[in-house]
Amino acid sequence: VEFTDIAGIVRGASKGEGLGNKFLGQIRQTAAIIHVVRCFENDNITHVDGSVDPTRDAETIETELMLADMESIEKRLQNLSRKLRGGDKDSVEQDILLKRALEALEAGKPARTVEVADDELRTWNMLQLLTAKPVLYVCNVEEENAAAGNAYSEAVLKMAVSQGAAAVVISAAIEEEISQLDHSEADMFLNEMGLEQPGLNRLIE
Repeated sequence: VEFTDIAGIVRGASKGEGLGNKFLGQIRQTAAIIHVVRCFENDNITHVDGSVDPTRDAETIETELMLADMESIEKRLQNLSRKLRGGDKDSVEQDILLKRALEALEAGKPARTVEVADDELRTWNMLQLLTAKPVLYVCNVEEENAAAGNAYSEAVLKMAVSQGAAAVVISAAIEEEISQLDHSEADMFLNEMGLEQPGLNRLIE
């Protein structure tokens, strides 16, 4: 599994620099996208935008991906025009799906919200639209909120549901601590925190 660190890219996108073709190309090769979003306050850890707002951070990236999809779709539709005149069956199906995706994107919705029939899945997957990929938001909260989450993670969960995505709550601080403990000590620590298993396990599941 190949991962791409998007922290610096988020900073660039938030400044209007865009995500860049190289990064978009890397995402296009992935099977899914995991957004790790900051859901905790800490004066010792600065945020590039000066405030904690995980939905804003996630939407910055999502908007860039949607714009990239729209640009890609418009180019593909132009390239399909000649084949459509020839009545090519595959091109007709691509044209229908691309226009359906473009309609969703223009309405501010990612391509994964588009309803696709079973017999259309093969062609749909071949389109490799960035916002059609499954998305999981990982809400990184402070230790005391690892079990139940907080207002930030609740906002992310609500956003995820509206996008046809999913969300999970973990505490990176806890994960770091248990990584340095043996099995029995880790279990004891998790019990004290009101957790049944490490956040990494929930992420994998």
